[in-house]
Amino acid sequence: QVQVAESGGGLVQAGGSLTLSCTASGSTYSIAGTGWYRQFPGKQREFVAHMSSPNMGSMTNYADSVKGRFTISRGNAKNTVLLQMNDLKLEDTAVYYCYADRLGPTMTEKVWGQGTQVTVSS
Repeated sequence: QVQVAESGGGLVQAGGSLTLSCTASGSTYSIAGTGWYRQFPGKQREFVAHMSSPNMGSMTNYADSVKGRFTISRGNAKNTVLLQMNDLKLEDTAVYYCYADRLGPTMTEKVWGQGTQVTVSS
């Protein structure tokens, strides 16, 4: 089993920065990649950023809406991934969910965290 937990959300002014942290625990050897989605009120979750596991090259990719502003990276703590968010905009306000892609015997499943609120104010 794999569990993920986020931290670091909060209130920030437009143009400011915030860093979210995601820590995985359990059978972390089975994780193929980790990343972030976000969800606006009344909408489906949308992809934000992804990083593959170290043995898969730590490849990153981003949604067009956050490219150049958000950076996903590994934290200093083991099994931790960070999302550095710069130049935040009002439209970045959402609940941010960390996930881990867990490799199973026949399929890959997403394991989700509980979500953390990010609110950008004017």
